[in-house]
Amino acid sequence: MRVGMHTLVIMLALCLLMAAPARAGGWSGDIPDTPVTPSRIIAVDKAEQTLHIIERQSPPAVVASYPCTTGSSPGDKLVEGDHKTPEGVYFVERKLASGLDFERYGGIAYTLNYPNPVDRLRGKTGYGIWVHSKGRDIVSMETEGCIALNLSELGEIDHMLGRGAPIVVAEHIVLDAKTPEQAAKYSSQAETVARLTVEWARAWSSRSADMFAFYDPAAYTRTQPQSFAAFRAQKEYLFNRLPWIHTFAADVQVLHGTGYWVSWFNQYYRAPNLAVQGVRRLYWQEDASGEPRIVGMEWRPKQLGLEPRYIEEFVRPSVAAFLNDWREAWSRADLQGYMTAYVKSAKQGSRNGAAAIREQKQALWRTAHPVSLDFSEPEIQWSPNGLTVSMLQTYRDSNGYADQGMKTLLLRPLGTSWQILNEDWRAVQ
Repeated sequence: MRVGMHTLVIMLALCLLMAAPARAGGWSGDIPDTPVTPSRIIAVDKAEQTLHIIERQSPPAVVASYPCTTGSSPGDKLVEGDHKTPEGVYFVERKLASGLDFERYGGIAYTLNYPNPVDRLRGKTGYGIWVHSKGRDIVSMETEGCIALNLSELGEIDHMLGRGAPIVVAEHIVLDAKTPEQAAKYSSQAETVARLTVEWARAWSSRSADMFAFYDPAAYTRTQPQSFAAFRAQKEYLFNRLPWIHTFAADVQVLHGTGYWVSWFNQYYRAPNLAVQGVRRLYWQEDASGEPRIVGMEWRPKQLGLEPRYIEEFVRPSVAAFLNDWREAWSRADLQGYMTAYVKSAKQGSRNGAAAIREQKQALWRTAHPVSLDFSEPEIQWSPNGLTVSMLQTYRDSNGYADQGMKTLLLRPLGTSWQILNEDWRAVQ
């Protein structure tokens, strides 16, 4: 029987479709345009077997695409050995550049944080999901669950795969295809998660029990190494033991995963016993009332050079407020308000202790009240003993006395404010 060319093409296409694995419905990963969307995202479209580099240019845009290969079995990864590539939001953990089989991995691989806390909450198993290459040209859907690119193309994006780089893996990647109403709702949800992230950090800094209301205790217990009860007991112990805690959250970013949100930020933590910085990730799911709750966390220590920003954005505003309150109490000769700025053991020049400081000011203000008192913009830096604040002080009183000098304060945190440990003044011309 002779078969026409048109019929032969149709038959060949049908054979190829029958031979290919069926594609599951899967998750559509929408890359939205919001103020807290990362500026760059690596996105893997499993259906297209393509890795996209997406930049948020209002709207988000694909700036480069590369063929990739994912798991040999379709669908979202559920159990170890199912040869499926997980779907959701993941982050690069580390780069492996030695000891790898070149034929299987191309000599370089980037590990991902699968299973993340939400994966563990859902009972997913497995490990070792990497982005890597091969010692040969890749073939579609051939890995055991990893994401693989051709060797030369993986080299092109090496600089984008630093530790903590976000990777969205989905059956389909969609670029902000929502209606205006849906986009507005999505943006509102993302910004709500970002706001809650900042409020959580502030509650931590305040050593407040309000911090624990941000969590889903049962879910947290299932996703973390310690139970929520143990976590809370540990934090409450530190809240009671430490006189102050600062938790500075910078550069908050948010993405939507498969039924969850993940927020992450650069964190600077400082307390009397410790100063550390790194990247914090919070995984959020809605509770029965529709409120986002933290179901899991990840912490990755990393030197980020955050101390200057911590001082400028976190410390300086609170120091400015403290200095203003202190200056106003001093200007009004308000002895009680003035003395609240000092610790009991404070030193002021030759005077030792708050009682001596109080006695001197009380005697002085009986005969001469402050008329004007101004400070220059303070210089601020941490020292081994506390926060050093230096500024030019200009003073004049009701008897006509006037002076100008450099005022140097050593401050100790008190909750979200400060107290003076030591005060020195040096006259300047």
